[in-house]
Amino acid sequence: MQDGARLQLVPGDWSAPAWDPDGTGEHSVAAQREAVARLLDAGAVALGAFDENRLVGIGVLLPHIRPGIAQLAYLHVSNGYRDRGIGGRLSDELERIAREEGHAWLVVSATPSLHTVRFYEGRGFRPMAEPLPELFELEPEDVHMSKKL
Repeated sequence: MQDGARLQLVPGDWSAPAWDPDGTGEHSVAAQREAVARLLDAGAVALGAFDENRLVGIGVLLPHIRPGIAQLAYLHVSNGYRDRGIGGRLSDELERIAREEGHAWLVVSATPSLHTVRFYEGRGFRPMAEPLPELFELEPEDVHMSKKL
């Protein structure tokens, strides 16, 4: 749970079900494709990680959400491929792109799981005392974090 820049550990299960390959609900492949497509239509940059021909990770950077601020808008690594450095490499490359585009800050709305928050903290992100209202409105239960580039 986030209270300004302070985090409090709250027991709970924040894991999402596996993506449904055939359905159209929130946790379906179709919904994830649509979410990424919307970001790309808004000017985002997407990078993928592959194991041979299989997409196993994807990261999306939405530049210029505010002057000097980009958003790490989407980062997912497939189950079975996590904790192998794929998310870190995607994050590193998206940070590099953000810096090259002149951004001073990168923000992320992180799922409030201990694993996810620790991942971002390990990458230099810190909880924001005042989350960006437009991102907080979309994901009020997330942990809103930022990183100086």
